[in-house]
Amino acid sequence: MASQQCFLILFFATFISLQTFGNSATCPDCFIPSRAAHYPNSTEKGTETGQCGYGTLGAMINGGDVSAASELYRNGVGCGACYQVRCTNGYYCSEKGVTVVITDSGSSHNTDFILSQRAFSRMAQNADAAASLMATGIVDIEYRRVSCSYPNRNITFKIVESSTNPHYLGFVIWHQQGKRDITAVQLCETQNFVCKLLDRSYGAVWTTTSPPSGPLSIRMLFSGEEGDETWVVPVNNLPGNWQPGETYDSGVQVDV
Repeated sequence: MASQQCFLILFFATFISLQTFGNSATCPDCFIPSRAAHYPNSTEKGTETGQCGYGTLGAMINGGDVSAASELYRNGVGCGACYQVRCTNGYYCSEKGVTVVITDSGSSHNTDFILSQRAFSRMAQNADAAASLMATGIVDIEYRRVSCSYPNRNITFKIVESSTNPHYLGFVIWHQQGKRDITAVQLCETQNFVCKLLDRSYGAVWTTTSPPSGPLSIRMLFSGEEGDETWVVPVNNLPGNWQPGETYDSGVQVDV
């Protein structure tokens, strides 16, 4: 009888565990437990030297509510993704938490996020609670992916300063919207419609040698968690005389 009871207890424990795992694996809007730290000795906002290659935008995007990520960086595919992050200490933490954009790669003491100081303090209920959170340095959190939204902003291409027309072209994709990843990029001639796949140099930086001459169309493949894929074709083209350091408006937003 005792062995039967032990078997039943083990069976139900295993069933509950499998059910919990199944629910978390099939629930993209569910919160996932983790831990978060903040950048030490940093400015309140983000950094301009993050591994996504955003440059100055990395410190300003989303009002400075940004974060480095470890596994969620995903070799650069995770750059530009947005997450709702909230700490779990009910005495200090708000229920809403903060929405951050991934702009860098990094981890600290088994954390999934290293938040800007601004984002870290915005998880708190008030200024006093924020000071207490900052003093702890690392907190238990839960997070989930959410859509990125940049009102009145189109997806923008920033030409990297090391580009040399017509020998080498590199660019960063700014203001990635929605809840999907950019997993591939094509560079297409606008006259004879010949396209080539580009290499992800690192983060959100895409590069190619010997780019075609003339106006160019940059097409982006957006991939969702359920395997759906959509090519997004910008309204505006890169001009044939594109210049290093310049930004070019794609003319499109992604349905969030």
